[in-house]
Amino acid sequence: MGSTSLGFDDWIEWYSRISRPETLTQLGAILVAGLLALLLTHLGRRLFLGRASAQDRHFSVIFGRRDFDGVLFPALWLLLANVAPYVLDVPLRYSLFRVALPVLVALVLIRLGAKILRAAFHEARWVLTLERRGSWLIWLGMVLWVSGILPVFLEQLESISFKLGNSQFDARSLLEGALMVGLTLLLTLWLSALAEQQLMRNATGSMLSLRKIMSNVLRAAMMIVGTIVSLSIAGIDLTALSVFGGALGVGIGLGLQKLASNYVSGFVILAERSIRIGDTVKVDGFEGRISDITARYTLIRSLTGVEAILPNETLVTQRVENNSLADRQVWVSTTVAVGYDSEIDLVQRLLVEAALGQPRVLREPPPAANLENFGADGLEFRLGFWIRDPENGTGLLRSEINKQILQSLRAHKVEIPFPQRVVHHQGLYASGGGVESTAAALHSQEEGGHAPAAKALSQASQTEGR
Repeated sequence: MGSTSLGFDDWIEWYSRISRPETLTQLGAILVAGLLALLLTHLGRRLFLGRASAQDRHFSVIFGRRDFDGVLFPALWLLLANVAPYVLDVPLRYSLFRVALPVLVALVLIRLGAKILRAAFHEARWVLTLERRGSWLIWLGMVLWVSGILPVFLEQLESISFKLGNSQFDARSLLEGALMVGLTLLLTLWLSALAEQQLMRNATGSMLSLRKIMSNVLRAAMMIVGTIVSLSIAGIDLTALSVFGGALGVGIGLGLQKLASNYVSGFVILAERSIRIGDTVKVDGFEGRISDITARYTLIRSLTGVEAILPNETLVTQRVENNSLADRQVWVSTTVAVGYDSEIDLVQRLLVEAALGQPRVLREPPPAANLENFGADGLEFRLGFWIRDPENGTGLLRSEINKQILQSLRAHKVEIPFPQRVVHHQGLYASGGGVESTAAALHSQEEGGHAPAAKALSQASQTEGR
């Protein structure tokens, strides 16, 4: 098919050729190829993704979310457009296909990179930014190639050379090597994303963590192998990277200790399965449900919607309360104080009835109300009960039970004591103000929040005045 770019001298001839009426046939062939590609994509989508899950259809690299949104549609369009010039017996150099084919190639590359990044990293914010910038670079490369500037630019890059160790490099080989590495990494990310989807499909319980670590290890191994293979294909001697590898090892040993520790801790957590995705845990005062465990951090989401990103090292070195590790049944308690003259059996019965009034409280094992302590202001009872859904939280349940306890105690005339204190005030009459000044001082104390003590002292002062 010859050169795929047009020189500056050929643009006038190309424009005069496509201005002829027979160019409409080429345009129609391109459009027909696009419609046929769309039809084939639709049939393939129904055949291969008919029973797939919603997540698999959403992050499908080949088909995309819609028929024209994946990689298959522009790839089929490019294939059919390549065949069209031979079917129409049209010279490729001065036809619409000279521009249409590079445009379709750029579209395939953009779709491929965007879909693979979204499938591999899902909701990462930087994916959209990288997708936009990468798209502009690909379109720029297409324009430079069609205009004939890119081949001249690549020839000039060959003249820029330098030596690294025992190897000789030029700027063009480095650029081609970088592109080769990028394409290989994209292919590796795609394959790892497909493998992760297969591993994580229908995984629950303990198998979820095991398959998660398998997917992380598989992705890391494929990235390393893909990078080595791409560098070898680009003609870069891997022995030239020995110095860089040694410096990287020293950097990991000195400056990246925390990062390396988090990665090792992540694999330990996933391997031991002491903490699993879906468990309800409490770490460093934050309580929530584990929604994801990556190689570096663990994501915990509370019932209020707040998400905490905890380094994996924290989960290994600090105390973690796991409410879902061995049994989903969790014990919850609340404390109530009543007066010393209250009937103990009645209070215990009311507390147990208040707990049994909530449907989330288990009947077996039953709730229990025990006399916990002889407090300074009254008898302290602790009501304990069991629930089976800790992921729904305990704050609202405890509040409802406390409200029912308060209503029951008031209905049965059970005293709920408040703190009582004795205040000793010296020098009430030292200022010589008499009863009036003393009463004024006690009134100010009453307004300041010492009402019971102030009233008692006021009564004492009036008694002494008589």
